[in-house]
Order: sequence, then C-alpha cells, then structure tokens
Amino acid sequence: MPSNSQVLSTKPVKIPVSSLIDTVKYLMVIAGLIWLLAIGTERLGYNWQWYRIPQYLWQYNEHGFSWGLLMQGLGVTFQITCISMALMLIIGLTTALLRMSDSWAAKGVARGYMELIRNSPLLIQIFFIYFVLAPILDMSGFWAAVIALSLFEGAYASEIFRAGITSIDKGQWEAAKSLGMAPYAMYRHIILPQAIRRVLPPLTSQAVSLVKDSALVSTVAILDLTQQGRMIDAETFLTFEIWFTVAAIYLTVTLTLSGVVRILEQRFNGIHQP
Repeated sequence: MPSNSQVLSTKPVKIPVSSLIDTVKYLMVIAGLIWLLAIGTERLGYNWQWYRIPQYLWQYNEHGFSWGLLMQGLGVTFQITCISMALMLIIGLTTALLRMSDSWAAKGVARGYMELIRNSPLLIQIFFIYFVLAPILDMSGFWAAVIALSLFEGAYASEIFRAGITSIDKGQWEAAKSLGMAPYAMYRHIILPQAIRRVLPPLTSQAVSLVKDSALVSTVAILDLTQQGRMIDAETFLTFEIWFTVAAIYLTVTLTLSGVVRILEQRFNGIHQP
C-alpha cells in the first residue's frame, strides 16, 4: 500500500499558463534580437572571428596556464571595485550620520559634499582628481580612480543609509534612550542592524552601478577591463567580438553580485529556500 507522500509525488505538476506565455515571449524576443543582429552584420559585410577571442581570456603555453588580457583587466576592475565599495559604505554611512547630527557645521559639510558630487559628472570628477589633485598629493592613477568612484557612489549611498535609518520606528529610538544607551551603542546595537536589512536591496543596485561606472577609469590610462578591450580592438579590429565579450563579462559580474546579495538578504530576513 503506497504512502500518502508517494501518492502525492505521482501527481503531475501543473505549470501556470502565464509562465508559459512569458517564456514564449522571452524566446521570441531573443530570437528577434538574434535575427536583427544577423541581418545587420550581413548588410555590413562583417566577418565574425569568434575563434580569436579565447586567447584574450586564457592561454596555454610552455609556461602553463595564464590569464589573457581581458581577464587581467577584469582583475584590475575587481581591485578598484572592491576597494571603492568598502570606501563607499564608509563614506555613505558617515555622511548620513553627519546629516542627522545636531551640529549645523556637520550638516553643512555633509550637505555641501552631497550637492557637489551629485550635481557634477563622474567623468569630470575623475579628471579633476587625476590631473589636479593626484600630482599635488603624489597619488597614483589607481588610487585617484578609487577615490573618485568612492566619493561619487558614497554620495548616493548616504541617502540610502539615511532613508533606512529614518525608517526605523520611533519607539525603537525612545526605548534605546530610555535604557540610557549612548548614541554609539544605540546605533550599533539597535538602529543599524535593523536599517541594514532595509537598505540592502538599494545598496545592491548602487554596488552594481559602481561596477559599471568603474569602466570610466579607463579614460585615465587604468588598465581595467574596458581599457584592455580598447587596446585589443585597436590592435585586432575585432570590434563586435571584443565589446560583446566585455559586455558579457560585466553582465556576469553584476548578476553574480546581485545573486550573492539576494542570498545575504534572505539570510538576514530568516528566509531559507531549498
């Protein structure tokens, strides 16, 4: 006699009609894009040479395995992004706390920094730090790019942090103050742990923007992924193959980052999916 679990397991799984329709639409869009790409390249007379791309990703030679130029550039992009992301969080949180402080001077400094950074193009900021401040401070191009990205993204992250902190119920603030907690202890143990859960999704979007904005550092001779793509394109004229590959690498990085943060968000919220 089969058990109830065995009987239930034999029931067919019904797929919603809406899911099937969405899948068909998705496949039609992908097919349309491929068709347009094929027609465009045929009219341009472009000769695809995808077989030449793997050498710029990895290589095998007499010395063994080694990364290609694009992957070396991705390594530089990772370095810039990771350091800038850490500084972005520090700058963003500090600016948010300064704006919420009782000091008019702290509020003025934080507000001036935000207005200056958010209302000027990132490219101009990179040029200013690289060509003006870096020679004065004897700063390398790498650190000039890191500081520019950190300041730019930190201005937007500060608003995210401030929105998360102010969204905490007033009862939490009053309870912490009634216990005689100092401001540092109150933020560390009561306010920030709750705020982080709320700001994690928008911070993820800001981190993805940081990865994409890091491509601008190629304008100041940083050998990141984009700059390596430019150099290979200028040398080989594999325009479409190189830039499609670069775009695919950026897409893979951003999707991976979004997936990791989604797992962290679920863990923070106590949600465990099989």
